[in-house]
Amino acid sequence: MTSFITGGGGFLGTELKRQLQVAGERFLSPSSRECDLTEVDHLDRFADQKFDTIYHLAAWTQAGDFCLRHPGEQWIINQKMNTNLLSWWQAKQPQAKLVFIGTSCAYAPGSHLTEADYMHGEPIKSLYTYAMTKRMLFAGAKAIEKQFGLKWFCVVPSTLYGPGYHADGRQMHFIFDLMRKIICGKEFGEPVILWGDGHQKREIVYVGDFVETMLQLNKKCVNDIVNIGAGEEFSIRTFAGLISDIIGYDAAKIHYDTSRYVGATSKCLAIEKLKALQPSYQPRPLREGLEATLKWFYDTKAYLHS
Repeated sequence: MTSFITGGGGFLGTELKRQLQVAGERFLSPSSRECDLTEVDHLDRFADQKFDTIYHLAAWTQAGDFCLRHPGEQWIINQKMNTNLLSWWQAKQPQAKLVFIGTSCAYAPGSHLTEADYMHGEPIKSLYTYAMTKRMLFAGAKAIEKQFGLKWFCVVPSTLYGPGYHADGRQMHFIFDLMRKIICGKEFGEPVILWGDGHQKREIVYVGDFVETMLQLNKKCVNDIVNIGAGEEFSIRTFAGLISDIIGYDAAKIHYDTSRYVGATSKCLAIEKLKALQPSYQPRPLREGLEATLKWFYDTKAYLHS
């Protein structure tokens, strides 16, 4: 098996490459400098090679309030990337199965967050543009399947966490930001200020578990969409308390700033379809996953470079 991977240098892509390498599978994963997906002809450089699977992980986005500040750019850049990738897949790699990443942001507030809801209703306003580009990617894959008979598989993750997160000076997803702030609170006496009242809830899934499950499902699923989450969510206060307990910080010192942006107040993916397809699925216990991630933070001193 030979795969082509976009976004292979990112957090998710790095773990995918690691697991494919362990499995003895071959892959090609050019960097964004080697292959700029916003340029129409860059993918043509790889048209002479035939791939069994195309993993499309690349997306132009960041955590926090990034989507609020860059809606126009997000639309233009992500639409270019997705359209160029879909066009190349259809014209030059029709034998390949396209595996791509959806987003939980696409689910409308108040929906049941089942796969049948993915294209229904309006996404949350603060994440609307990014969510709609992901919906358009899904619609594009279905349209190409309908006309040309190509095969695809879409996976929708909850927030991914685990060792090896790439911050690179960008805004961090909430769980890594919590870790960074609380570690710096303990090590340097910095004030720990978290956005919101702490009662907003989030779901996280360990990146290694996500990739392993995605690869297993890909053997079973064709022209389908599946959520991959933990099946339960916890409040920010719960996450902060666990992190504080693991590293030995007094959680009572944490200040909650209710004036700051918090996004959705609750978002937990329905995983009944996942469990039906993969009865053995068992997400990593939260404390175990947090301990492994915090150990990486300390071992690499990543909290100093974020």
